[in-house]
Amino acid sequence: MREYHGSGRAGWLRAAVLGANDGIISISSLLIGVAAAGGSQAAVFTAGLAGLVAGAMSMAAGEYVSVSSQADTERADLERERRELADDPDAEHRELAAIYVGRGLDPQLASEVAKQLAAKDALEAHARDELGILERLRARPIQAALASAAAFAAGAALPLTAVALSPAETAPRIVAGLSLVFLAFLGAVSARIGRSGAARGALRMTFWGAIAMALTAAIGRTFGIAA
Repeated sequence: MREYHGSGRAGWLRAAVLGANDGIISISSLLIGVAAAGGSQAAVFTAGLAGLVAGAMSMAAGEYVSVSSQADTERADLERERRELADDPDAEHRELAAIYVGRGLDPQLASEVAKQLAAKDALEAHARDELGILERLRARPIQAALASAAAFAAGAALPLTAVALSPAETAPRIVAGLSLVFLAFLGAVSARIGRSGAARGALRMTFWGAIAMALTAAIGRTFGIAA
């Protein structure tokens, strides 16, 4: 039976949770801050919608630039490895065998393993065992940018929908309450998928969300001018 390991999900899970968490906290805090400053419900919603678009684009751009840099590094490493394999295959064989010796194989077996893996796909063997580059984990900038933007927009849409459907006088409290519930749920789910404690995950999400909302509300009340 195939064993389950959560570590394989770490990359995309972290990106999805970060994007959704950022969307909820950023937009709910923005909505509460504008409302605390005396903005009308229309102004609050407009600010939130603008924040959703700007935040999603910012997340996409940041993720694209970051992952593109990683992809460039991976391509450069693979190209250098390809040249080394062509120029001195014997040295590359010894290098790969030495890696397996370091992992516990005896030298003769390590040399045979390196030989057989190289016969199938030498570059793949070196990419995986020397460079730590796995095809399923390769950097994909466009995919990362779209996923990050979508996660942020999905998270931001929750408090934005809440303010659109709530009475103007109670909208800030409803947004705050629902956003904390959303954050707790998101924290619990991500913790459980990562095989960690759900309560701890929910608590750390709601704690930072509550701090952000409290600070923006205080700023809105302090510097805002009633419309």
